Amino acid sequence: MRKLLIVIDMQNDFIDAALGTSQAVSIVEAVKEKIRSYPPEDVIATMDTHTDRYPETQEGKYLPVPHCIKGSKGWQIRPDIAALLKDARIYEKPAFGSIQLASDLKELSGKEEIRLELIGLCTDICVVCNALLFKAMMPEVPICVDASCCAGVTPGKHLAALETMRSCQIQIIGE
Repeated sequence: MRKLLIVIDMQNDFIDAALGTSQAVSIVEAVKEKIRSYPPEDVIATMDTHTDRYPETQEGKYLPVPHCIKGSKGWQIRPDIAALLKDARIYEKPAFGSIQLASDLKELSGKEEIRLELIGLCTDICVVCNALLFKAMMPEVPICVDASCCAGVTPGKHLAALETMRSCQIQIIGE
């Protein structure tokens, strides 16, 4: 069974810029170690990607903090992590979940047995959204999330998202 690592939104704005937190900063080394533990061809990453019109979107109205504006420094993957992802497939996503990535993974799962491991930011938004999207589209594909390589908007929301995913038969490791 092929094991794929999905690195969610390890971008400057979520680590130590517009929406950064000390919890996000604290997982960087663990994320780098996790990426190094996979063959480069089995690592996939996502990037939250918005335009200058972000404040006019539904998300922008609920979260009025411009972030991950395409081309900005905040949109970029943190440089030390980006260096590890130079051979990875990277999906830009305009929303919390990547429908294109989910579709591509579903197609791959029809050709070979796969297992998915998710890490990244933020546990309670984009990690949980992608994990549930993948589970909905591929209910028989094993999915796990490494809690030690994730951080939420707050520690409490991180834990709540882990519980939500656990309830949906997503394995939680690294607690």
